Amino acid sequence: MAQYCFQRFNQIFLSWRVPVRLVSKPRNAETTFRLAVGLAAVMLLSAVHAAAQEKAFTIEQALSAPFTTELIAAPARGRLAWEANIDGRRNLWFAEPAASGNAYTSRQITHYTEDDGQEINTPEWTPDGASIVYAHGSNAQGDGHPVPNPAAFPKGAQQQIWIAGADGGEPRLLAEGNSPAVSPDGKTVAYTLKGQLWSIHLDDLAAKPQQLLQTRGEVETLRWAPDGAHLGFVSARDDHSFIAVYTVASGAVTYLDPSTDLDGSPVWSPDSKQIAYLRVPPDKNALLFVAHRTALPWSIRVADIATGKGHEIFRASEGQGSAFRETDSLDQLHWTDGDRIVFPWELNGWLHLYAVASSGGAAKELTPGANFEVEHVSLSGDRKTLVFDSNQNDIDRRHVWQISFPSSGAESEARAITSGEGIETQPVVASDGTIAVLRSDLRVPIRPAAVSGSSLVDLAPQTIPSDFPGSKFVAPRQVIFSAADGLEIHGQLFIPAGIAAGERRPALCFFHGGSQRQMLLGWHYMEYYSNAYAMNQYLASLGYIVLSVNYRSGIGYGLNFREALNYGASGASEFNDVMGAGLYLKSRPDVDGARIGSWGGSYGGYLTALALSRASNLFAAGVDMHGVHDWNLELPTFSPNYDPREHAETARVAFESSPMSSVSTWRSPVLLIHGDDDRNVPFAETELLVEALRRQKVEFEELIFPDEIHDFLLRRDWVHAYQASAEFFHRKLAK
Repeated sequence: MAQYCFQRFNQIFLSWRVPVRLVSKPRNAETTFRLAVGLAAVMLLSAVHAAAQEKAFTIEQALSAPFTTELIAAPARGRLAWEANIDGRRNLWFAEPAASGNAYTSRQITHYTEDDGQEINTPEWTPDGASIVYAHGSNAQGDGHPVPNPAAFPKGAQQQIWIAGADGGEPRLLAEGNSPAVSPDGKTVAYTLKGQLWSIHLDDLAAKPQQLLQTRGEVETLRWAPDGAHLGFVSARDDHSFIAVYTVASGAVTYLDPSTDLDGSPVWSPDSKQIAYLRVPPDKNALLFVAHRTALPWSIRVADIATGKGHEIFRASEGQGSAFRETDSLDQLHWTDGDRIVFPWELNGWLHLYAVASSGGAAKELTPGANFEVEHVSLSGDRKTLVFDSNQNDIDRRHVWQISFPSSGAESEARAITSGEGIETQPVVASDGTIAVLRSDLRVPIRPAAVSGSSLVDLAPQTIPSDFPGSKFVAPRQVIFSAADGLEIHGQLFIPAGIAAGERRPALCFFHGGSQRQMLLGWHYMEYYSNAYAMNQYLASLGYIVLSVNYRSGIGYGLNFREALNYGASGASEFNDVMGAGLYLKSRPDVDGARIGSWGGSYGGYLTALALSRASNLFAAGVDMHGVHDWNLELPTFSPNYDPREHAETARVAFESSPMSSVSTWRSPVLLIHGDDDRNVPFAETELLVEALRRQKVEFEELIFPDEIHDFLLRRDWVHAYQASAEFFHRKLAK
């Protein structure tokens, strides 16, 4: 037996090209047997390791499938288009119905080949469905800010307007600028450049860009009248804004019913004679990241183009719903067939859709029911069909619904279009009446699909890599646990396969950013959080139990949850959820309570820093990506009127709500990740924390990306950040 083992292992080791002379001349049978047993153990462990490696996947593979966004329907030919980010290469794709059956043919329109951090923004079809006009080049915070350049182009980066034909040919450069809007006759593109209004003719290859206006403030939200004779826009002027109309024939500008309020979201009537818009009273003392459950009520107004005079057709009631809450759509108001205006309202504490006649009157709820919210809304080109997604009956997912608006008579009841264990979002209606969506599930990221009866037909299945490891992902489980103060908190639990009975694994809490976001039971529809879902799956594949926490001040669970009392800069009440998550993990029999870590980015970095500064006895290590460490540095970024020196009490509470206020009790090691062109969270936030950690000799590591913004534009930077995070947790928790 011993001699057989010796001979067999010699054969195996020779096949592995491992020297065997160390065991080629055993001194006696006992020695030979012990060597054989030892080698058998080594071989068994090697086989287990090899099997694990075969089943595992890399973070590059987990991020390799396209991330899809900007789904748009053409005005003609039933065509659909979208942007796909494949390994950092961002390109436009389109699909059209096949000659027969329910199939679609799809192909790539643009052919950008580099991971260069240059996004594709605001694509728009020409009226004939033949071409797409789009902005190329990232511009993280609008006009007046340099275009981000994380790839370090020697001459810098630009944002430019291009046009690409869907049927082939190279894209054509039109002008420098952004936010293109194609005229209804397809002959002109209006756009903005440095906050001003410009245009260029599409039917003249020799045409030069032309500035149409020089105005105060910033020109935003370009909207052509259906007849093409006028162009509406928002003139943003910091603490107030106007609805303006540019007349093409004369070049004249009319400001509609100007006031001291914030007017926005203009939408044209079908006859091009009126514009409906929102009017929101400003609150100069309001701060982001502080609860706002009520406000001075907002209203909807309609203005006549010929006279410029406006009148109110709806006003929100005082109390709940008086603070305007927008959907995630480009348009907040939708002027339907039959002259009804659809709008969002939180009257019942959840964001629902309502309709009011364009002439005024009582508002009617279109989405009755409880405990769900509407998120993305789109109106068909003929104004007869409204589609939207919500978490109705499935609070941690999204599904699509439809309402029909006949020319006369009442609108239909909301009807579910999709359901099940997938996620369907951002629906649009194609010119042939087909409803298209972006869909995902627990295995495959967000991708375009057409609704066909009760099924979904993927529009570009060929873009999913053959080695994409979706089949190896674990199914996240919905969990509901109690925060430290008893509030009910939702989360998704990723449990690795193959945990043996009695085995206790290291665990991680993940906190999303925002904070007004919600992680789902599958791939997310926003790229930042899609990446985070991939990372959580990757961490689970490495053996960690991962809890993704939908803490208070997030969306999906109603107004009072989102506008949580004393959250953020007004008290950090989310720390109750941080503690609840950590204690929930510690209570699990499959978790090693001494090896619990935390990770997150942006607001999630803030909560990770709170976890480490206030509860290092519970959280043994953390990865803090561009987190907030002192609210008094962060608040001016989003509330320019805020000056801590002039708001002493607010500044005191804000600091006490910050990790810096409790940094003296920080003991756990941390990896800090930040890009130094961050325009959401100042780079100084990380500099401040590094200085404090150095002074008290807390172990920390840094990963800094020069010229990178908040939401990393380079795919390779995401990969680098996630690889560094996994390696850091391995050194601190896995052993």
